[in-house]
Amino acid sequence: MLRPRVFSIRTVTESALLCLVLIVSSRSAIAQTNDGDYILSLASGFLCDPGDTTTCPATAKDASSNTFEMSGAGTFSPHDKSVTAAGTFARKSPSGMVLDTGVWLATSLVSFDSYGLAPGALKAGNPVRRAMQAGPMMRTRMLVGPTAAGGLAVFRIRLFPITGAPQNALLQVNCALGNVPPERQVEGIRITVEKNGTDFSEEVSGRVMFLSMRPEVSTPAKTPQQGPVPASAETPE
Repeated sequence: MLRPRVFSIRTVTESALLCLVLIVSSRSAIAQTNDGDYILSLASGFLCDPGDTTTCPATAKDASSNTFEMSGAGTFSPHDKSVTAAGTFARKSPSGMVLDTGVWLATSLVSFDSYGLAPGALKAGNPVRRAMQAGPMMRTRMLVGPTAAGGLAVFRIRLFPITGAPQNALLQVNCALGNVPPERQVEGIRITVEKNGTDFSEEVSGRVMFLSMRPEVSTPAKTPQQGPVPASAETPE
C-alpha cells in the first residue's frame, strides 16, 4: 500500500512545482511588458473578493452541467500573437466532485478582438487629463497605461493534470468592458478540451480583465506667439 501513496505525493509535488515555475514566469513577463501589449488577469489577484465564488475562480459549464474552473495571469501581444500566461484549473461533476485538477500553460494567441478602453478610463480626474486642461502645451503623445480594457482573447493552452496525460484545449476569455457586442455581454471564460471535444460553452461566474499598456492621449497644440521684431530684422527703407 505504500507505493501508490508515494507516487501520489510525488505527483502532487511535481505538479505544485510546475505551477510555481509557470506563475513566476508569468509574473516576470508582466514586469517586462512592452507598449501595445496586454496584461491578462484571469480570476486572480485584485479581482478576487475573499469568500465570493462569483468573482474567483472563473467557471464555465458544459451541456451535462459539469464545470471547468480556472485562475491565472500573464501577458499577450496581438501584434505578433505571442503569449506568456499560466494558472490552475479544476474540472468538477454537477455534484461538485473534483474530476480533474492541475495547471495550465498558454501556448499561443489565436486571436484578439478589442472592445476598447473601459468607460471612464480617461475621466477628468485622471492626472494626465488634468495636465491636459492646465493650459496650452506643445502637442505630445502621452501614455496612461496600464488601463482597463475590454475584448475577446482566444488562446491555445496545454492542460497538465495531476493524474493522466497532458491535454490541449482552446480557451476563450471575454472581458465585457468598452464597446461590447450584444452576443458577448457576459464576462467570463469558455473552453473546449480537444481530446474528447468537451465544450464548456456557458459562462457561469468569475471576473476577468485586460490591462492595455498603450492608451494614448494627445495634448493640445500650443499656438505660436508673435514677439517684438528685433531691430536687426526690420526692413530698411
